[in-house]
Amino acid sequence: VQLVESGGGLVQPGGSLRLSCAASGFTFSSAAMNWYRQAPGKGREWVARITSDGSSTNYADSVKGRFAISRDNAKNMVYLQTNNLRLEDAAVYYCYLLGYRNRDYWGQGTPVTVSS
Repeated sequence: VQLVESGGGLVQPGGSLRLSCAASGFTFSSAAMNWYRQAPGKGREWVARITSDGSSTNYADSVKGRFAISRDNAKNMVYLQTNNLRLEDAAVYYCYLLGYRNRDYWGQGTPVTVSS
């Protein structure tokens, strides 16, 4: 299993970034996928989840209405569109696969910096 995030960077408050996660090594179309984030000095925080077929999504209250998770099962990709970014959204964002063959998998993360 491999999860590779990309798309992070430096953005001003109010800006947007589209994060991507390329997945391989498992049957992607059968797996729900999640995004988490971890800010400096804080624990890892769940951000969003999408079902295997993309029909249902869930969000943390802190990002609801600003972030959107989506997926492309033909490309084995999951995305996180982050809009109206705030200073408190600055973190390393991780793609996460729960419970595949009794293991959980994390990507290496992509950093998002929000600064004016």
